[in-house]
Amino acid sequence: MWKWLIFALAAYALYRLFTNDWKKSQAREEDEKTKHERMVASGEMVKDPVCGAYIAVDSSITVRDGETVYRFCSYDCRDTFVRRIQQSRQKTELPPDHKA
Repeated sequence: MWKWLIFALAAYALYRLFTNDWKKSQAREEDEKTKHERMVASGEMVKDPVCGAYIAVDSSITVRDGETVYRFCSYDCRDTFVRRIQQSRQKTELPPDHKA
């Protein structure tokens, strides 16, 4: 009888230990998500125009196009964006007049 009682108490203690750990990890994930949403809403984080990742405003990978500053998560995203801009500008340029 005592063996079963001790076994049941040990099982209950382990159950509580693991459920508390799970609850803490869930709360931590929710806190991180809330913090991320707050940073996006306050303008501390911006969305990368190429891949859509959120990055800090003080990111060092930036491109200025006129008055607009674009921020990137990586140099690959920056290079892709610059190529897109160059291609779109080449398409919109008027062809030179050909006089015969």
